[in-house]
Amino acid sequence: MVRTTEPLPGGDIRSIDDGGLSQEKLGHSRWAQWVRETPLTNIDAYLKEWELYFDQYASQVDRWHRRNAGYHNAIASLARFYIPSGSRVLEVGSGSGDLLHALQPGSGLGIDISGEMVRHAETKYPRLQFRKMAAEHLDLGQEQFDFIVLSDLVGFLYDIRAVFERLHKVCHSDTKILIHWYSNLWHPILVLAERLRLKYPQPLLNWTTVEDIQNLLYLAGFDIVHRRSHILLPKRVPLLATLLNRYLAHVPGFRWMCLTNWIVARPADLKPFDSPPRVSVVCPCRNEAGNIEQVVNRLPSMGAHTELILVEGHSKDNTLAECRRMAAKATNKDIKVFVQQGRGKGDAVRLGFAKARGDILMILDADLSVDPEDLKQFYDALVAGKGEFINGSRLVYTKDPQAMRFLNLLGNKFFAFLLSHLLGQTIKDALCGTKVLRRTDYNRIAKNRKYFGEFDPFGDFDLLFGAAKQNLKIVEVPIRYRQRTYGTTNISRFSHGWLLLRMSGKAAQKLLFTCDMTKYQKVEETVEHERLSP
Repeated sequence: MVRTTEPLPGGDIRSIDDGGLSQEKLGHSRWAQWVRETPLTNIDAYLKEWELYFDQYASQVDRWHRRNAGYHNAIASLARFYIPSGSRVLEVGSGSGDLLHALQPGSGLGIDISGEMVRHAETKYPRLQFRKMAAEHLDLGQEQFDFIVLSDLVGFLYDIRAVFERLHKVCHSDTKILIHWYSNLWHPILVLAERLRLKYPQPLLNWTTVEDIQNLLYLAGFDIVHRRSHILLPKRVPLLATLLNRYLAHVPGFRWMCLTNWIVARPADLKPFDSPPRVSVVCPCRNEAGNIEQVVNRLPSMGAHTELILVEGHSKDNTLAECRRMAAKATNKDIKVFVQQGRGKGDAVRLGFAKARGDILMILDADLSVDPEDLKQFYDALVAGKGEFINGSRLVYTKDPQAMRFLNLLGNKFFAFLLSHLLGQTIKDALCGTKVLRRTDYNRIAKNRKYFGEFDPFGDFDLLFGAAKQNLKIVEVPIRYRQRTYGTTNISRFSHGWLLLRMSGKAAQKLLFTCDMTKYQKVEETVEHERLSP
């Protein structure tokens, strides 16, 4: 056996096959400093050193987590925002298991390079599973998960891209990858905190930018869903921590100063359907009698089967009679007619979706401002896996001169800018009525509608905010916006604009202002109480 040695600070000799002794002799602070300056270039030696390092840290991890409880509570509250309880969760680099436990998974597995960490986590959380395994050697057979978490891990990895590539083996088409790590900006602050004994010394080697991680994910075959920055103050300071972390962290000019970067990604090469799906097109129609025949005749056939659901909304003209006439006349098409009990487009869409039988759900406005033939583009984008929520954009191609008045155009651009910030994904047209998504994704949005509340009479924001909360990749398909040729618009620019602004404010509370430095402990106590209750 060949024994490899390397010089250490102060004249010591560092033995690769006896790294634990060297770490003990030097102390973690000096060892951490040396690793930063002279990182190992051999993966086997690298992994062995890190295993020894975290084996020794395992006996102290709970004490350090208690000292920095505010930071760990904030991480847990943010992760719980992204990951709904009851999910199948894999945490790579699970450490003490605290974060995995806080997520309340229906099925939870943590892997860690340290055998001592695994034993410690198994003792704390017997209902969860833990295995000793390096991320670089990830191999779980046929197991797949809904969410994969890499929490404060990428700074330690020998080959980040290789680890990302291995994640594909445990992904299905809906899997989401949640990654967070320290910002480069905080490097000197964290080193100072270690010297002041406010933080356990950790020789992070990879100080990556958001762009670095995005590029590595792309090279490994993943698509970015959205990105955010969180936590301006990692210590619990009454009132100030709440102000900084929950609110100012999302204000332009402050976001770049945040401690942690967060990315949600998804597999880019997994298709959502194994066979041609069935399609349901929901068409809300109020005072649109003159357009119904064109909607029926021009609707394209898509997938294995296409059904058209006309939802009439208490019209003053003969829209309902026209819907029924066309349903009876077009015997070669599957057409259903319903009358909504409530009011508003959002209520009509929810009724139509509830009655739909398709695997893909579409919304087509009856005013024909969007060509029915364009729905084929939305179908193709969804089936090809380009996105999970396909939104129309009327602001790319030239519009009919009278299709969108100047004030409406300004309002659309403003809300597109505002919602891009709220959603964490760039959108160009927040108010286009044409939207397409899978039934399974809509069911999750509907199931969690109480998170935002019944606040949207139009349905556009309800679906967009719900899609963001469910971590769906939003993709826009440009369409040509036509001037309506029959009837008048049902939109009031100023009153409805004010309503949209209020809805955006409410959504900000639910989508952005979520960081909580106390929530984790409350959740942990609740879960423990439930586990011990008869």
